[in-house]
Amino acid sequence: MALLTLSDAHLAFGHLPLLDGASLSLEADEAVALIGRNGSGKSSLLKILAGIDAVDGGVLQVRQGLRRVLVPQEPVFAPGSSVFDAVAEGLSVVRELRRRYEAHEAGADLDALQADIELLDGWTWEQRVDEQLHRLGLNPQAAVDALSGGVRKRVALARALVTQPDLLLLDEPTNHLDIDGIEWLQELLAGRRGSLALVSHDRAFIDAVATRIVELDRGRLRSYPGNYAAFERARERELEAEAQSAARADKLLAQEEVWVRKGVEARRTRSVGRVARLEQLREQRRLRREQLGQVRLEVDSGLPSGRIVAELDGVSLQRGGRLLIDGFSATLLRGDKVGLIGPNGCGKTSLLKLILGELAPTAGRVRQGSRIQVAYFDQMRAGLDLEASLADTISPGSEWVEFAGQRKHVMSYLSDFLFAPERANAPVRTLSGGERNRLLLARLFALPANVLVLDEPTNDLDVETLDLLEELLQGYAGTVFLVSHDRRFLDNVATSTIAWEGDPVFGGRPGLWREYEGGYEEWRRQRERQRVAPTAAAPKASVVTAPDAAAATGAARSAKLSYREVRELQELPQRIEALETEQRQLAADMERPELFRADPQRGAQMSARWAAIEEELMGCLERWEALSARA
Repeated sequence: MALLTLSDAHLAFGHLPLLDGASLSLEADEAVALIGRNGSGKSSLLKILAGIDAVDGGVLQVRQGLRRVLVPQEPVFAPGSSVFDAVAEGLSVVRELRRRYEAHEAGADLDALQADIELLDGWTWEQRVDEQLHRLGLNPQAAVDALSGGVRKRVALARALVTQPDLLLLDEPTNHLDIDGIEWLQELLAGRRGSLALVSHDRAFIDAVATRIVELDRGRLRSYPGNYAAFERARERELEAEAQSAARADKLLAQEEVWVRKGVEARRTRSVGRVARLEQLREQRRLRREQLGQVRLEVDSGLPSGRIVAELDGVSLQRGGRLLIDGFSATLLRGDKVGLIGPNGCGKTSLLKLILGELAPTAGRVRQGSRIQVAYFDQMRAGLDLEASLADTISPGSEWVEFAGQRKHVMSYLSDFLFAPERANAPVRTLSGGERNRLLLARLFALPANVLVLDEPTNDLDVETLDLLEELLQGYAGTVFLVSHDRRFLDNVATSTIAWEGDPVFGGRPGLWREYEGGYEEWRRQRERQRVAPTAAAPKASVVTAPDAAAATGAARSAKLSYREVRELQELPQRIEALETEQRQLAADMERPELFRADPQRGAQMSARWAAIEEELMGCLERWEALSARA
């Protein structure tokens, strides 16, 4: 039996309905990722599922005794509370029952109270809170008001988990968490029993946690089993079919419009049935909600900077008695896409300010390049006026936007970022978190800049906008400094990575930063090799005889690639590409249902070939990785 079922739900805020006959069923022990465009109503849907808000129409059926709890994007705690008190708020009902029982409250049925307490496991609620705090690594005496956003998210999660919910609802759980925190949360959710429904735009997180993806699109809910990659393929096929259906309907409507006009000239009477059909087609066309277009992202890269953007030589920085940066050197060139990786509070923002000349180093030398024009995403977010209109935010006091040497009307420019003309004069406070980020990107990209500093630009952005932002940054001629905890985004954009490695677990020291080629996954692999290598080498270092040294030298020589292996390594990328192309073509052919009806033997052969290619691809990729590591 389903935990809860939402049927024919309707909900409206503003000029378009958020839910328009939507239906959804959540089963026991499944993890559902809810995705959709910014402002489409995902957070509102979570509140409905949690029982906080109600639908305008429709039915929500909930299994009797279902425990469900929502962790919102921005959790709220009682002012001045400790971490222990904040987590214990999740057991407020149990605590009140025990208080009444222990106070022998007048008129209370003590036997009934005792039964309720035992049913809710209320005699040990303090131990439950302590256990959850220990599991999540939280200090019970710490003041919640003094905690960072990431730690406050952990406290909110502990408050939810201590209730032992059957259904846990999470709204953007990875916001404010660093990469280590996101991976910790992945493991926590993977090992937890019970059902999960979450709103997230972190594609790597979705793939690691979700068993099913549900898309909220134009008021309807569509369900897709499997991971995000499977969803993308299925959704693309659906949108193509929808576009073809809409085109056929538009063609039929146009034909009927021509007929009804020509009919007036040719005859006095017209078919009543056909006129009624025309009216029906017109109404269907009026009610049809088209898919929102894609965001059109362009950036004014201004004049090119000098070849060197910044040069750091043995730079160190101390702030507040802490050594944030110790002896870091790097040369950053025009066109580099640099990702900064590290936990919250390690000094990523301070390092950026050093690179851009906004901070002076404690030791070492920083040289900035020439003709640098910087646009800073985080600074703009801090200065966002919630009462200003969207149009004034983009172009204060003018109806035009100066962009890449040309003028564009502010209404047209806003429509490029999917803001309807009727919303141009609405205040910023009416936008969702993702829409505000999209508005900030619109304002940022209108500025001429050859250096973009993007501090957490991916927070709350929907996955389609993320894809387009990735493409824009990949083709951007200027330099990009990117602080993000979205691992997939870093992999797709960054050409190099500057990572904090002050963790003593990996042999680091305070303030240690290193530069690597590639994105997050490449950095992680190299970090793991560094972590394993010292422990593997340590026992051998104590006793090294001359024969041992000679053997080691011979082994090192034999580890080098032979001529044949070098040729193999050069040819493998082309082989992999050819196999992937063949596999894509086979997949496209097999998607045609008439293939298996007309020639089932041919269909079976194609399926077998697809599986063989998959196995061969894995072998090629493993071989390429092994040879690359040795090379």
